[in-house]
Amino acid sequence: MSALLDVRDLHAFYGKSHVLHGVNLRVDAGEIVSLLGRNGVGRSTTVKAVMGLVQAAGSVNFKGSEVLGLPAFRIAHLGLGYVPENRDIFPTLTVEQNLLLGQKSGRVSRWSLADMFRMFPRLEERRHTAAGVLSGGEQQMLTLCRTLMGDPDLIMIDEPTEGLAPKIVDLVADYLQALKQRGVSVLLVEQKLAIALDIADRIYVMGRGAIVFEGSPEDLRQRPAVRKEWLEV
Repeated sequence: MSALLDVRDLHAFYGKSHVLHGVNLRVDAGEIVSLLGRNGVGRSTTVKAVMGLVQAAGSVNFKGSEVLGLPAFRIAHLGLGYVPENRDIFPTLTVEQNLLLGQKSGRVSRWSLADMFRMFPRLEERRHTAAGVLSGGEQQMLTLCRTLMGDPDLIMIDEPTEGLAPKIVDLVADYLQALKQRGVSVLLVEQKLAIALDIADRIYVMGRGAIVFEGSPEDLRQRPAVRKEWLEV
C-alpha cells in the first residue's frame, strides 16, 4: 500500500543548527500515527518541516507528489492540514468567523459548521463570542475544527492535549477517532504516552532529532527499555 505521507531522510535546520537527522516516517490512508518523545527532540520541527515552515532537505511525498520546497499555503491546498501547538486563532473574530476562515474557496468540504458544533457543542454555545476570551480547551477545539473546515486528507496536530483538563483530553481523543471514521488520517505529536497507546495504529518515538522506535502500541508496551530511555521524565 502506498503511503499518504511518506517522509524520507528528512533533515531540518534553524540557521546553522542541524535539528533533524534523517527522519523517516509514513502515514497511510485511514491511520492515526503518533509521534512521541521528550521536549526538544525534534517532534514539532518534524511537522513544521513537512509543512514547509522550516529549512529542510530530503523528501516529503504527499499523495504521490513531492512537496518539500513548496510554500506552506500550497501544501495546505493539496489537503495537508496543520494544527500548531500555540492555538493560533484570530482573537478578535468570533468562533464562527474563525471556523469559516478555515474553508478553502472552490472546494466542497466533507465538513460543515453543523459537524463542528455536533462534535463540540460548547463551540456552538459560543459561536458569536470573540475567540480570544475562550478557555484554553475551547481554543484548542476551535483550532482543530478550523483546520478541519479546510477538508484535509491528513491532519498533523501538535500537542493538542497540552495544558488541558483530563475531561477535555478525553474529548480530544474521541474527536481524533471521529476523524479517522470520516476518512481523515492523523499524525499526532504528543508527549502523553497513554493517549497514543489508546488511539494510535502505529507509533514513532523520537530522540535527538531521529526516529529511535517504530511499531504498534503493543510493540511499545512490550519495550520498557525504549519507554525508559526515550519517554520517561
